[in-house]
Amino acid sequence: MAADHQHDGHERTAHGCSCCGPSARRVLRDAEIRAWLSRRELLVGAGVAAVGTMAAANRAARAAEAEPAASPAVAPANELVVQPVLTYGLPQRRHQTSWRPWGGIQTAGHAAEEVARIDRELRELVANTGLAVRVLPVAKVLSREEAARVGETKCDLMLIYAAGGGRDTLETLASGRHWSIFFLRHRSGPVSLYYEILHPHFLRKATDKYGQPGVDVWDAVVDDYAELAWRLRALTALRRTLGQRIIAIGGAGGWGAGHELAPPIAKEKWQLDIRDVSYPDLGKRIESLRKDAAAVEKARRDAEAYLRQPNVKLETDRKYVENAFVLYRAFKDLMTEADARAMTIQHCMGTVMPISETTACLPLSLLNDEGYLAFCESDFVVIPAGMLMANITGTPVFLNDPTWPYAGKVTIAHCTAPRRMDGRNLEPVTLYTHFESDYGAAPKVDWRVGQVLTNVVPDFGSVKWVGFKGKVLDNPLLDICRSQQDISIEGNWQRLLENMRGFHWMTAYGDCRKEIGYAIKRLNIAWEDISA
Repeated sequence: MAADHQHDGHERTAHGCSCCGPSARRVLRDAEIRAWLSRRELLVGAGVAAVGTMAAANRAARAAEAEPAASPAVAPANELVVQPVLTYGLPQRRHQTSWRPWGGIQTAGHAAEEVARIDRELRELVANTGLAVRVLPVAKVLSREEAARVGETKCDLMLIYAAGGGRDTLETLASGRHWSIFFLRHRSGPVSLYYEILHPHFLRKATDKYGQPGVDVWDAVVDDYAELAWRLRALTALRRTLGQRIIAIGGAGGWGAGHELAPPIAKEKWQLDIRDVSYPDLGKRIESLRKDAAAVEKARRDAEAYLRQPNVKLETDRKYVENAFVLYRAFKDLMTEADARAMTIQHCMGTVMPISETTACLPLSLLNDEGYLAFCESDFVVIPAGMLMANITGTPVFLNDPTWPYAGKVTIAHCTAPRRMDGRNLEPVTLYTHFESDYGAAPKVDWRVGQVLTNVVPDFGSVKWVGFKGKVLDNPLLDICRSQQDISIEGNWQRLLENMRGFHWMTAYGDCRKEIGYAIKRLNIAWEDISA
């Protein structure tokens, strides 16, 4: 690029360290960091700690509902491995002709200063955000051959500081073997050549059509490390989701057309490690627990402690609640033995009831509050969306049935809603019977009115997802699944009505739409944001 992109009349300004001097711009100013960290939907812990016992969670809830939950158990101990790369050139002065391209990195000394700057900035970024990211030493690349060698690095992401160098160098780094993000400098340090030409020269190949596979305009960041951070968070969540292990009691399935499509898509596109568990196996476990006097007594005590919590009401038989804690123990044992942090159960509106003498609704709610991922109906059309959302937000998610959008609102409902939707506070709950069977114990969780929500509408074929931002309007008591919310639809609600697909939706507190859209494009899933 140094040879074929030259400009007359441009003098290089000497650049020192961008982090020094009273007027220099910090990578993330303190106020920016605080504002960024205050967004709950972006917070995911850097590590995964052991989940506390349910009794401990109950004691904490009795002491103060605002106490934080145990560290999320939903994410395996995967980290995003990032290879930072500085691409640059070393132009040589020539008499009476243009001999250098735009850009502030022109010498080996400039490159050494930039490597130190990048290292310092990324260490600060990771320290201030808690990202589960491992940053490798910065690689300096002057040629396509050097880029090819760096391209052999075992990493998830090439973070390319495109200060200069030829287009073929960038194309080699962004060849598709790894994910790619470009960081361009305008004012945060020596200006980058590709701040000028990444769009026309690299993305469009000097034409009017995009021509670079696997990279688009949203894979470039200028100066702003907060913009880089949410992209890294999205990719960290995707890395954690790909290959995640999940227990499927009664086997993997999917609603409607997804019954045939969803399990193979979940295994191939999402690489999920689905471990089937039969109902006879579950039945034997429950029978064994019922014969264990200590286990039965613990279930009784845990049920009593749950019912003593503030803002808990009982409108069903207490025995269903005690049996639910036995079923909760069976579910948790299955996950522990399989080293899994996620589970789902098929035929949960019938087959499980005579085996457990309750419903699966409350146990799934309890597990979600404890930091696991626990889904009803074994619907692998929507389960990958729930895994991804939980790994982005670090909070529970709610698999739900949608209704007909109208007048800017829609009702969502199911019988398994978590209470700790923000990851900290327990929302009020009333335990009723499961509506369709009028049996068992199902939580009606009342979400806080005005709470911002992200809603994802996955399609049967994992080709295009729809999403929107909403707010809780009301927690009615209609003759439908017990946990039910009327929510607003921000944006064009008619567009949502026209573009609904699949069946089940996935909902989380907070706004994580951009992270979801950024993550799923890496799997060639389109994203339509109704609220954009």
